[in-house]
Amino acid sequence: MEKPISRQMHGVADLSYIPMVLALPKLAGFEDEKSAVTMTRVLAGNVLTVGLFTRAEWGVFKKIPFKTHLILDIAAGVLAASAPWLLGFSKNKAARNAFLAIGAVELTAGLLSQPEEMPKYRD
Repeated sequence: MEKPISRQMHGVADLSYIPMVLALPKLAGFEDEKSAVTMTRVLAGNVLTVGLFTRAEWGVFKKIPFKTHLILDIAAGVLAASAPWLLGFSKNKAARNAFLAIGAVELTAGLLSQPEEMPKYRD
């Protein structure tokens, strides 16, 4: 089955994700929820770090196969969606819903992106 998100589109999505997730505590109104704020930084930092090391057009160091990048996105999506309960802020509706949305975005990006490596790195 052909997946609708190309590797290039995925890179644009990653670059958009980072500032959006960092701004989310202020935008969604959960700046006082310290563990949630910290987790937004962890998630954004993860996307930045993995992106910098991915073998893709936007990768600087090109060490991580794009398929591995997608698996890490899926794992981050599961972590984000479960963070409100794991970190104890599930009663904060704004933070909980924001993290469910972040998880959905990560899962969608990971599951609907074409797992095709750049031509130089194909086996």
